[in-house]
Amino acid sequence: MTTHLNKPGTVFWVVAILALIWNVIGAMAYLVDAFMSTEALAQLPEEQRLLYETRPAWVTASFAIAVWSGVLGAIALLLRKKWAITAFIISLIGVLAQNVYQFFLSNTFEVMGTSAMIFPIIIIIISVLLILFSKNALKKGYLG
Repeated sequence: MTTHLNKPGTVFWVVAILALIWNVIGAMAYLVDAFMSTEALAQLPEEQRLLYETRPAWVTASFAIAVWSGVLGAIALLLRKKWAITAFIISLIGVLAQNVYQFFLSNTFEVMGTSAMIFPIIIIIISVLLILFSKNALKKGYLG
């Protein structure tokens, strides 16, 4: 059975490519963070080093879920698959779990300063927007 999909416009492709770039950058940030060497950790100020050393494994796992689901969602978007929505929802769950720790369960912002809140908020907003964009693309018949 062949499903006819509507042809998406340039905006769809630009957003899909930007989504992939954004999520690949996130995956690279995860790899740097998760596999930080002992030498690199030793060069951090003590309070920042303690943030890394005391962070629970579930936070690192949430980070991994967020970025790798985001990469898969962006690939699915480029392949015009409706499961992009599910992947982006899983990514958002990972983002939210990670940020619950940062905002409420750790002293991240005491150590890093309140300006460190800006990027996590941007990440949450972009995660929500990718879900909405994917749902809209499905409604327009771009995903199948």
